[in-house]
Amino acid sequence: MEEDTDFRIRFSSLCFVTDHVGFRGTIKSSPSDFVVIEIDEQGQLVNKAPSKLISKVLPEPNNFAKKTKLDLQNLSFEEGSNQEVSIFAGCSGADHYYQSGSEREDTISDGTSKGEEETVDVLGTLLDEKTNELLNHFACDIKEKWNSKTELIGSSPEFSLGRILDKNQRAILHSAIRQKFPFLITVGKNSEIVVKPNLEYKELCHLVSEEEAFDFFKYLDAKKENSKFTFKPDTNKDHRKAVHHFVNKKFGNLVETKSFPELNHSAGNPNVAITVRFREKTHKHRKRSLFEYRDRKVIYTAFTLRKENLEMFEAVGFLAMKLGVIPSDFSYAGLKDKKAVTYQAMVVRKVTPERLKNIEKEIEKKRMNVFNIRSIDDSLRLGQLKGNHFDIVIRNLKNQINDSANLKDRILEAIENVKNKGFVNYYGPQRFGMGRKVHTDQIGLALLKSEMVEAVKLFLTPEDLDDPVNRAKKYFLQTEDAKGTLSLMPEFKVRERALLESLHRFGMTEEGCIQAWFSFPHSMRIFYVHAYSSKIWNEAVSYRIGTYGSRVVEGDLVCLGEDVDDEHFPNNKVHLVTEEEESANTYAIHQVVLPVLGYNIQYPKNKVGQWYQEILSRDGLQTCRFKVPTLKLNVPGCYRQILKCPHNVSYQLKEEHDTDVKMEGSHIDEATLSLLISFDLDASCYATVCLREIMKHDF
Repeated sequence: MEEDTDFRIRFSSLCFVTDHVGFRGTIKSSPSDFVVIEIDEQGQLVNKAPSKLISKVLPEPNNFAKKTKLDLQNLSFEEGSNQEVSIFAGCSGADHYYQSGSEREDTISDGTSKGEEETVDVLGTLLDEKTNELLNHFACDIKEKWNSKTELIGSSPEFSLGRILDKNQRAILHSAIRQKFPFLITVGKNSEIVVKPNLEYKELCHLVSEEEAFDFFKYLDAKKENSKFTFKPDTNKDHRKAVHHFVNKKFGNLVETKSFPELNHSAGNPNVAITVRFREKTHKHRKRSLFEYRDRKVIYTAFTLRKENLEMFEAVGFLAMKLGVIPSDFSYAGLKDKKAVTYQAMVVRKVTPERLKNIEKEIEKKRMNVFNIRSIDDSLRLGQLKGNHFDIVIRNLKNQINDSANLKDRILEAIENVKNKGFVNYYGPQRFGMGRKVHTDQIGLALLKSEMVEAVKLFLTPEDLDDPVNRAKKYFLQTEDAKGTLSLMPEFKVRERALLESLHRFGMTEEGCIQAWFSFPHSMRIFYVHAYSSKIWNEAVSYRIGTYGSRVVEGDLVCLGEDVDDEHFPNNKVHLVTEEEESANTYAIHQVVLPVLGYNIQYPKNKVGQWYQEILSRDGLQTCRFKVPTLKLNVPGCYRQILKCPHNVSYQLKEEHDTDVKMEGSHIDEATLSLLISFDLDASCYATVCLREIMKHDF
């Protein structure tokens, strides 16, 4: 494999955490020697058929009523406006859930014991046994506290069902939980469903019986057209007034209340019953809005992309061109290597499954395949994956120079060492692009400093190669003639052409360059800024390990959460190590994290924190807020563990002719040996970095 001298210099300064000798070998002799398969959030490999959680086990669709949602504009919650609050997630089976006394049976027909069984069945189907059991415990705890008059101390308790990716499943769960437990509400945020106490339910229980409150909230959620709900007759006028006030204050935009005297009541204070019904105008408007929404509903098509020896952005650009959409219509969970065979989940907007299938033959010529094509309800987000699985072949295995030990022993020692101790969790070379003159982090730094023209020039800086692409770039830097450069730039360079077309339209000015950057999707613009943050993180972790080694010292940052497998854990999970904790060896090196630059992170309170400030000053970012409003880029930052371990490691030594090596034999033709190694890594970890630690060799 041809090695990039610049990268060898750049990455040779990075350190190791293990102390074995290692060995030499060649990776990526061909793309098929490096296979990457994304692992989705359910832990499934994306090259397998997707699991069908709902269709496999739920009743037939015609057993469910059409999904409806109520007007929630009058409801007020303390959750922020960016949260989807679903106290009335009216959904499937709503007509069957309601159960009431004799008077209410006249108003809403259908016996509902069957409906309640369906609710229980839905929860049992969509939730695993443990989650379902924990949900029931949570509900019981809330009721017990309320029944015992115990006040809920501190913030409102909550229970998370985890992330539910399918929007239909989320809607069904919202409704099923609300129907089974009207004293709870469900809150959705970023595909996660959180269950909380319904404080309105508790408030109503102070005015009416719990049975009435239970039935009232089920009535609201069921949202049956032309239906009514009647509270029990009441002789106390002040009490009736309080109930009227409560219902109208909380749900006045949705329902209206009226009082009717009970027939055949005795003389004296009459029994008067409060009847609730849905407001006709609100209801009609709601239905019309729902139909209008359905008419303009965006189409999303999910698929698995297999590509070989192709940069991901180039693949997306080619697909966009063939489908007649723009690159920003594609979403994905993570970036993948170029010189490899990679499988990853993708979603494209405004394209039907049939239309995507129609281009299958065309894209095969570009070493791409699409499969597992299906309709879905939403796009993907960066980081929306559990990790990646790797199947790698390392060829031409040899001892390190001046090492005469048994090669087989060196290999086994190295793999076992990294399995147990882990590796320094550097961002890999592919994070920074494969250019020799300009790397993506340099472009990211220019963007952070709002140097838009400089960033464009860096992007179009040619390499020292005589090919059409670099000749076109060289011409542009000499002339700034975007139109002329377009005529020279090959068609397959989609990003470069998009940028040049914008420059031709808007000019090579500061404003023109801003417009040119908007020819890239947001995920691509933010990629360059993240590349800069990643470079600084790599330098920071080298400084941290070089300064303090594997000790956890005062001022370090550690993560307190368990099973942390990504970078996105909140500040309240990050703890500053105290002097007492250092003395007591309270924390292990695997818990230490370092901040990835952004506006919402804290720095270590030791020499590493001082180092960060010096680096920001060096790069002219001492006052940077890590926001680029002109490009709509916000970089909150995150925390990254300094060490990681590979999972599910397996390996095998083979001869060149695919024959197993006899492990007990000592006379081996070392030049013919290859290592087949497979392992899983958490999201945002790099296989080349893990192999670097194993082999003690920079690629």
